[in-house]
Amino acid sequence: MRAEAPDARRKRIVIVGGGFAGVAAARALKRCDADVVVIDQRNHYIFQPLLYQVATAVLAPSEIAAPIRQLAKVQKNVSVTLGEVTGVNLDARSVDVSCPDVGMRKVRFDFLVIATGMRPSYFGHDEFAEYAPGLKSLADAETIRARILSAYERADATDDQCQRARQMTFVLVGGGPTGVELAASMAQLAKVTLRSQFRRIDPASSSIILVEGSKRILPTFAESLAKRATRRLEKLGVEIQTGVKVEAVDEKGVVANGTRIDSATVLWTAGVAASPITKLLGRETDRAGRVSVGPGLDVPGVPDVFVVGDASSITSDGRPVPGVAQAAIQQGRYVGRLIARQLKGRKPGRPFRYRDKGSMAVVGRNFAILESSHLRTSGFVTWLVWVLLHVMSLPQMQNRLRVQTQWFWSYFTGQRGARLIPERAAAPSEQR
Repeated sequence: MRAEAPDARRKRIVIVGGGFAGVAAARALKRCDADVVVIDQRNHYIFQPLLYQVATAVLAPSEIAAPIRQLAKVQKNVSVTLGEVTGVNLDARSVDVSCPDVGMRKVRFDFLVIATGMRPSYFGHDEFAEYAPGLKSLADAETIRARILSAYERADATDDQCQRARQMTFVLVGGGPTGVELAASMAQLAKVTLRSQFRRIDPASSSIILVEGSKRILPTFAESLAKRATRRLEKLGVEIQTGVKVEAVDEKGVVANGTRIDSATVLWTAGVAASPITKLLGRETDRAGRVSVGPGLDVPGVPDVFVVGDASSITSDGRPVPGVAQAAIQQGRYVGRLIARQLKGRKPGRPFRYRDKGSMAVVGRNFAILESSHLRTSGFVTWLVWVLLHVMSLPQMQNRLRVQTQWFWSYFTGQRGARLIPERAAAPSEQR
């Protein structure tokens, strides 16, 4: 393992994870007299709220992503390392990083910020992952897109009516915002985009089933908004099954409450768990693997080590801070500013306090719901607000321009330009 030479002149802040929280922390350290090292196993960060649109061919992957390395261009104290953190030595104040085709590196730190986000949780049934992909990365979104589009191609090719029905049955497990948004977009893909593009099947006759274990979908929203979303989904043709526990997932479909649902495409939009790196800290975690942090998002008993975003568990004003983008950004920015104050010899300041700006979910074209502390609304105007907020929140100007153009085109034509199924890579023998 290659170790770095010590440098006593400048402090080093290592940020593990280049998502919402990690990037926010790095940006907050822009004027800090220290070296900031951002480590991520991907070379890009993504705007996760629009992942479902990549999965349903509305947007291309590059339209919601940006290279992490661009931080180094605009921020001179930042460097970026492509690699996976496989070990954390709190006593030696270093992390072990596995870099592709290079090997292991040991990177020292004076301050450590863990911002690794979440991954899908199958509630102890990791064997479900083979048949029911989650939606947390661009690779996940492209996998789901390929499965959805391939299902229609197979349905069109077969003469077996039972097989055709199985191919055109889609099951989504989990009725939170991701499940609701994905189901609505899939319904519009089937009824609008794919209309008249097949001669042997009618995509509009697809069966899209949204399965939720709670008594209603969108359990984190007010019941009145959840009911409006339910009516909207049903109008789009989505079948909603609530109070249903999924007991098995295999190549034939799912078993829920003892009943088998035959489906060639099962998608997992249910639980999430923290990245395994949190266990390397050797500190207390909750059932989802999140680290219980102090009021300054610090790890208790470990000086200058912080956990932010979805990987942390903390309460604010007596309520748990939710695992949403705005919370991750606020936490990352808070820790970045806190470290900057410490380096200048100032007091840490106030404990972290989450400012809830409201939660939104879009349910197909022209309809969204919004809940904040003082407002509950839904409909077309809310959908316009959702469009504006999401466009302005994209990471780069080019993302905003591309997404606006694609949304404008899709809105008036119903077509989706990213309906591509990746080709299978040819074996060397086939290339001769």
